[in-house]
Amino acid sequence: MLDIKISNLLNDQINKELYSAYLYLYFSNYYEEQGLSGFANWYRIQAQEERDHAMLMRQYLLNNSEKVILKQIDEPKIELKKNIDALKAGLDHEKYVTELINNIYLVAYEIKDFRTMQFLDWFVKEQGEEETNADNLVKKMEMFGDDAKSLYLLDQELASRLYSAPSLVL
Repeated sequence: MLDIKISNLLNDQINKELYSAYLYLYFSNYYEEQGLSGFANWYRIQAQEERDHAMLMRQYLLNNSEKVILKQIDEPKIELKKNIDALKAGLDHEKYVTELINNIYLVAYEIKDFRTMQFLDWFVKEQGEEETNADNLVKKMEMFGDDAKSLYLLDQELASRLYSAPSLVL
């Protein structure tokens, strides 16, 4: 059995991960409407990854005989006016999720829950990658987004992204 603090934090994080999936699907829809199917593909895959993160946490709770509590997922309230808006919001959101994961890790450390810390190690690494990817997208859009040919090439690059399920062993 997990400490109640960890159980509650992981249940909250499941909701946050599902919100992340919802947010990235919202971004994907925006880019589809703009005719940028590569950007839409990139965020559709991001949405799948976030859903998988929630499912990994769900399974971890179940493996530890904990109740999984599904909460309401909030509607994204971000107004997107320019193509870079979703990218910047995505970077900010990844930084926020990193803080959330780090907080769960800190609580696990404080109560000496080494098993949960080991479980979270993968998420800590993943968040580093997520922030780097989001930051790179913002930088590329700032450099190339105003030039139609460059934007087209960037969109093509993002269209080539394929989904790959996480390889975390529970």
